[in-house]
Amino acid sequence: MTFPYKLVATDLDGTLLRDDDTVSGRTREALAAVTAAGAAHIIVTGRAVPWTRHILDDLGYQGLAVCGQGAQVYHAGEHKLLTSLTLDRQLAGLALSKVEAEIGPLALAASRDGLDGEVLVGPGYRVQEGPLPAVFVKDPAELWSAPLNKVYIQHPDLGDDALAKAARAAVGNLVDVVMAGPGVVEILPLGLSKATGLSLAARRLGVKAADTIAFGDMPNDIPMFAWSRHGVAMANAHEDLKAVAHEITASNEDDGIAVVLEQLV
Repeated sequence: MTFPYKLVATDLDGTLLRDDDTVSGRTREALAAVTAAGAAHIIVTGRAVPWTRHILDDLGYQGLAVCGQGAQVYHAGEHKLLTSLTLDRQLAGLALSKVEAEIGPLALAASRDGLDGEVLVGPGYRVQEGPLPAVFVKDPAELWSAPLNKVYIQHPDLGDDALAKAARAAVGNLVDVVMAGPGVVEILPLGLSKATGLSLAARRLGVKAADTIAFGDMPNDIPMFAWSRHGVAMANAHEDLKAVAHEITASNEDDGIAVVLEQLV
């Protein structure tokens, strides 16, 4: 059995996970066949470790995972954080003031650094449904009281794409802004992306970009596709990602990852 890649990088939400947060039997079998053929599988997600760990444990996943949009490299088998990059809170505060000067007040949430870092949710921020740890705070100053890996922003009127575009235009070179999913626009350290974390993890495994196939569904996966040899967008992917993908597969609900991997094995 031969497989043309040494590394399979998969996003989680909208990609590896179905809409009910489970991984299908068919996709599990396809990934098992790939790893049996000698390739490594790395999960690369925008979720920080505390919002990812339970899924990895349920999967029996023992390898490396890139979390927090590339800020964290996590060893799932050892429950250990190997690398962690934090957001400069002073720069982030300045960037947000520039955004608000252009488009008005934002609702904020903040993801704290570390294995057990909580997501603090400020006044007015709408949290999506799901079993994710979130702590609601009444005083926005609390959001900035400990090291963070990212800040989430929402606007009362602007949609995700419009908010990300406006914020990107306002912040200049202070921070990066990414749209990571429905209702999820994030402020990140400048230069941080999924490609950053994936390259660190790949180096630990001794594999290169030219050995990598990547699967994703959102604009935050664009840098990962640019880094990898082959980028596969799900049928349910954002149009910006489809535009740069080498291939478009079936949706996350229809085993899109397995469809591609079964043809390659």
